[in-house]
Amino acid sequence: MLLDSGATGNFIDKDFVCTKGISTRSISHPIPVFNVDGSPNEAGQISEVVGVILCYKTHSERMLLAVSNLRKQNMILGYTWLKDHNLEVNWQTREVQMNRCPPRCEGCRAI
Repeated sequence: MLLDSGATGNFIDKDFVCTKGISTRSISHPIPVFNVDGSPNEAGQISEVVGVILCYKTHSERMLLAVSNLRKQNMILGYTWLKDHNLEVNWQTREVQMNRCPPRCEGCRAI
């Protein structure tokens, strides 16, 4: 999984979806995909999404991921997800705390 503050959405790799047998759902209006330089992405438009439950330690949430060709990554979580979750990262110990999650996340609240 890649956390990418430059990505404008949340994505999952098409080959990963096929390999794992994850069911997709077509969207009514395909979404064009552009590279950093503004050129159209060779993978073409996004026309499918998948519903998943994302789990990390005590964190869990339901979310939709756009299906695209990601090549080297199985999943990319973009800027909006990062902003909503406002992760606490200790770069020296490589620890990630998810203690500022939005209300839609389950299992993230300290008791």
